[in-house]
Formats: sequence, structure tokens, C-alpha cells
Amino acid sequence: MDERNQLKEILLQKSYREGSFTLTSGQTSDFYIDGKQTTLSAEGAYLCGRLLFQLIRNHPERINGVGGMTLGADPLVTAVSVVSFLENDPIPAFIVRKESKGHGTDNYIEGKNNLEHGGLVALVEDVVTTGGTLIKVIERVENEGFKVGLVATIVDRQEGGAEILAAQGYPLAAIFTREQLAGKG
Repeated sequence: MDERNQLKEILLQKSYREGSFTLTSGQTSDFYIDGKQTTLSAEGAYLCGRLLFQLIRNHPERINGVGGMTLGADPLVTAVSVVSFLENDPIPAFIVRKESKGHGTDNYIEGKNNLEHGGLVALVEDVVTTGGTLIKVIERVENEGFKVGLVATIVDRQEGGAEILAAQGYPLAAIFTREQLAGKG
């Protein structure tokens, strides 16, 4: 079985749930994807890291960093960075805080000293619904002087996020859409 199908099985087993759920966006849904159940498992983290690393390296421009909003993106950026090192093509990771640190360096972005100033970076997320979280991350990252060259997710719920991001000039690359993952849509 290929890595993408392995990841699909893990997502369906560990992360996909049907029922009535309120999402971060405030919308209600008849299904929920608890991505961290997959991204915090050893095999799931590795497969997410491998597949996101492939998306990043297939990008036409050289990506020099991978990051995302804490907490959902934390295991993903770590997995991509570790896989990149194992592939002899290291990509440093960074994490965007929800609030500035408030002391010490007062940073919004942790790990930025490992990045080339003004460099091209990829942003990752486990699940995208409306794209609101990613829009905030893009603003913070670009305010720090970096350029966002790729936005990628494990699952695009197909609920407007890809369109909102594209309208701002940031096409969304997804390993799975909702329809591909669970035949919904």
C-alpha cells in the first residue's frame, strides 16, 4: 500500500468522526476531523511529514522553511523538518504563536532565527475549513519579513477555505479533500 493510502486509513480510523460538531469557525458540521489523533501518532506523523515534504519539494520555487499556527501545526512542522533532514534536504521549522510571547523576545514566531530573512516558506495545517487561521498566520509571517510560497493541509474540508486563500493569492495544496477522504461533498 502506498503512503497516501496508508495515511487515509489512519485518518479514517483515528481522526474522522460523524455526529454533530461545532467547528473553530463557529459553523456546525455533521463530521469532524480530529487531526491531532493522527499527527501525534508515530506512523501518522511520519506519513504526514513525508507527504507534506513531497508537496514542498515539488513546489516550483525553493522553500526555505515550514511553519504553522500552534497547536495544530506543531506536530506537522516537526514531522516535515525531521523527514527533510532524513532526506538530506533539511528544512527548518517554525511555529506561529496565537499571542506574542509577552516577555523575553516577545516573538510571535518561534524558530525564526533558523530561517533566511526574507526567505520563501510553506505553511501547513492539519485541517482547513474557512482558512481563517491560515490568513492570520500568513499576515504574521509576512509581517516578520518572510514570503509565503505554499499553503498545504492534510485535509481540505471543502467549505470555502481554499477559495478564500486563493482569492488572497495563496492557493491551497491538500493531500486529501473531504470527498477523497470520506466520499462526502
